[in-house]
Amino acid sequence: MAWIVTSVTTKRDISSSHNVAADAAADAKNLPVVSMDDREVAIGWEDSRTWSRYHHIWLRDHCRCPNCYHQITKQRLVNTFEIPIDIKPTKVQAVSEGLEVTWPSSPSHIVVYPWSWLKEHSYNPPVHKKPPTSEKVLWGSKIAQDPPSVTYEEVMAKDNEGLYKWLYKIDRFGFCFVTGVPTTAEATEELSTRIGFIRETQYGKFWDFTSDLAKGDTAYTTLALGAHTDNTYFTDPCGIQLFHLLSHTEGTGGATLLVDGFYVASILKELHPKIYSLLSRVPVPAHAAGEPSALYRPTPLLGYPVLGHERGSGELAQVRWNNDDRSVMTSYGGEDVEEWYHAIRTWNKLLTSPDSEYWVQLTPGTAVAVNNHRVLHGRSGFDGKRRMCGAYIGVDEFRSKLDTLAEKFTPDSVTQQTSSYATVNGRSIWSSAL
Repeated sequence: MAWIVTSVTTKRDISSSHNVAADAAADAKNLPVVSMDDREVAIGWEDSRTWSRYHHIWLRDHCRCPNCYHQITKQRLVNTFEIPIDIKPTKVQAVSEGLEVTWPSSPSHIVVYPWSWLKEHSYNPPVHKKPPTSEKVLWGSKIAQDPPSVTYEEVMAKDNEGLYKWLYKIDRFGFCFVTGVPTTAEATEELSTRIGFIRETQYGKFWDFTSDLAKGDTAYTTLALGAHTDNTYFTDPCGIQLFHLLSHTEGTGGATLLVDGFYVASILKELHPKIYSLLSRVPVPAHAAGEPSALYRPTPLLGYPVLGHERGSGELAQVRWNNDDRSVMTSYGGEDVEEWYHAIRTWNKLLTSPDSEYWVQLTPGTAVAVNNHRVLHGRSGFDGKRRMCGAYIGVDEFRSKLDTLAEKFTPDSVTQQTSSYATVNGRSIWSSAL
């Protein structure tokens, strides 16, 4: 078991303790080294060459026994604020399943923290391991030789393996095509909802539009659109954007442009680190004002930088760039104005480089899903009658569906090692995501 709480200090499940003892005897040479002082438990990994330290209060706060952690809802039950700040285990020892900690209480409170879980969550020193779904492939125009793609039949299959394949590719590359989609709005909407709830905005819920300016946005015209991300005027821009060209008659043009913002940012950081820093620091206000009944601006009104980074790791997490939606710039000092215009000129030059631009002529039956936090999109001008449909899906809905499918198809080491004894209501109580 991953946790043991008994009413008598030394009483434990007999067969369980015998199994633990046998395993411990067999694996004693391979177990981590454990020691404890007044504040922390130290664990020596790999024959004591690498150490991690965990504060007693941290361990107590992360107890996953039924009294401290709701096994079904996966929510904390322990009252963190009642834990003595100077709490100290009465005993710690290494067993085959993990670190066994005996806490001072009556009745006895014994918890086993899995080794894989402790290693995954080491914070002293910090260990930031990327989950399998977070490895990014940066790309430029040569992605045209082998773009990520799945079939509609795969995505719609009930076993969800094809759906996971699609979402994994979106996460890895920032976009993915779906071929063989029926050329109807209904089928495309059903495809969208395979990811999650469709996000409704001032443009409606599921779009089905032509170039008739039915909405106050240049997307509803025949004009060319430069590489941009959508919703820069939202505090929380949409995560996934799905497009499907249903028809284009009596005209030509309208090629789709995709640019990997992370790829371009990596070049900018290497060649122009000061410009990269500036675009990571100066907020850019934006607006959506084409509808008389709506005026969207982000909170705070000064907006957000072009390049947004994760707290802690400092890794690039989001690109926000739409020069057409940009509002009046007042968020910098007078001495930075010329420097900022030089910075966005350099950024635009890299975005529009032939090395960065991937042009593709979409045809009915092929949809494309784009990570709007990473990949910029645009189009060439066109004439004729062109019908497009699609939807926005929130980044949280996308991530939730991807992560739940990853638990099934590519479980991490913690899930693999704890699922046999700690899975309640379909998820391990020691899941790394928790």
